Amino acid sequence: MPAFDIIMAQINTLVGDFDANVEQLLALVRQAEAESEGPVLVFPELTLCGYPPEDLLLRASVERRVNAALAAVCAGVDHAYVVVGYPRRRGGKLFNMAGVVHRGEVIAEYAKQCLPNYQVFDEKRYFDTGDQACVVDIHGVPVALSVCEDIWEPEPIAQAREAGAALLLNLNSSPFHRGKQQEREAMVAQRARENSLPVVYVNQVGGQDELVFDGGSFAVNADGELCARAPAYLSSREYLHASMEAGVCQLRTAEIAPLLDPLESVYEALVVGVRDYVNKNRFPGVVLGLSGGIDSALTLAVAVDALGPERVEAVMMPFRYTAQMSVEDAAEQSARLGVAHKVISIEPIFDAFVASLAEEFDGLAADTTEENIQARCRGVLLMSISNKKGSLVLTTGNKSEMAVGYSTLYGDMAGGFDVLKDVPKTLVYALAEHRNRRNPVIPERVITRPPSAELRPDQTDQDSLPDYEVLDRILELYIEQDMSAEDIIAEGLERADVERAVRLVDLNEYKRRQAPIGVRITRRGFGRDRRYPITSGWKIGH
Repeated sequence: MPAFDIIMAQINTLVGDFDANVEQLLALVRQAEAESEGPVLVFPELTLCGYPPEDLLLRASVERRVNAALAAVCAGVDHAYVVVGYPRRRGGKLFNMAGVVHRGEVIAEYAKQCLPNYQVFDEKRYFDTGDQACVVDIHGVPVALSVCEDIWEPEPIAQAREAGAALLLNLNSSPFHRGKQQEREAMVAQRARENSLPVVYVNQVGGQDELVFDGGSFAVNADGELCARAPAYLSSREYLHASMEAGVCQLRTAEIAPLLDPLESVYEALVVGVRDYVNKNRFPGVVLGLSGGIDSALTLAVAVDALGPERVEAVMMPFRYTAQMSVEDAAEQSARLGVAHKVISIEPIFDAFVASLAEEFDGLAADTTEENIQARCRGVLLMSISNKKGSLVLTTGNKSEMAVGYSTLYGDMAGGFDVLKDVPKTLVYALAEHRNRRNPVIPERVITRPPSAELRPDQTDQDSLPDYEVLDRILELYIEQDMSAEDIIAEGLERADVERAVRLVDLNEYKRRQAPIGVRITRRGFGRDRRYPITSGWKIGH
């Protein structure tokens, strides 16, 4: 009876670092070969180059680097079967490939057939489409390969089944959004049942710019029953045992890691996104403006959980409109988290700016210009600290604010990474409360007080915006579901609120184009997967 071990190698790669990616792979291969005879190690999609490599794939040298990396893998593999992803050129065409390496050579290759070209994906820009199943004999078991999107369409797995496969290995680099793990498992279970074919689904982990890969590799038997799940957000190797009985491949039930709470899943995505962006880009630490408000409070908590308090600096930059409770709460949170905390008043800087502009502004009433100057004073201070110390500036704007332009170019938008860029304001509150259930690092009145930018006396966000519960619902329907203003109004929302919010979203595309990147946690973030023109004659009702 054929039987063998399968190892779901859920790893965190670095785009473009072929040497480090190969070294990480071979370390796992050596360990597995010492522990098991002929183990099958399954790595994620495009492991050798990292995912997504984007326009690095257009460089002439990529073929040489891939070939060298693949040769190094071959040289390091003995009795194991290593299933790994890489880009490879065949007949002048570039394919998203999965290969099987055994005893020093590539014994089989499969070219991805379904190339995603939606949301954050742009694979048709780089790759040609494969059209053939690949079934390879591993310990007497006919094993098929597929890559990521192939499992979301019915044809590739049916083709593999028709080619005689008894087991399917699916390599993935599937980014996180809310609810994604449940979607994956439901789809793979459906495909398994439709084809009476067990499926091993291996996903990568880690942050890559705005994307976060959450792992959660898993396996299902031919009846769709879940038999293994790797933990979310952690590099890991999970063992499965496969055997053939009466011509049917059976996966023995292994460790099934629990699904994360929905809020915990989002929070961990933010933590991993910050950690990997900072570490992979070799920043020594981060600095942020801590205002005493909810957004900067949550950003600080995420930063500390990602990097540790010793790599985080919080700067309170008060002005004449800053409430005393804001000063106190910022200091209190910094103390609770053990971070370096500085207080630098922007009063003299603001006065100097206004004095310099006095002649230019003569006869003109004060307006939002003076509010923006306050924000820009703070931006200059933070960027100066960044320049001097090498720290990355974390900005603190949330998705609701970014959507409607409730932010200042070269002010609170000045920085390198916006932790909450894809987090709606209502979710900010939920995440803050969730984090405080672990231990109360955010002072309670930061969560309970009305939100305010504190740029003028007695200001609150709701002076110029609808209630966030209403605003966030409108934004979800317009941005994430692409509904028109009229269709949103038909959902029972007030016409005035809808038209105002939609108009602000459309008007502020120019700001978002100049904003720092941030972690994507929804189906449609402001970044790779939402590309709207700045100059446009688009009308609100469309």
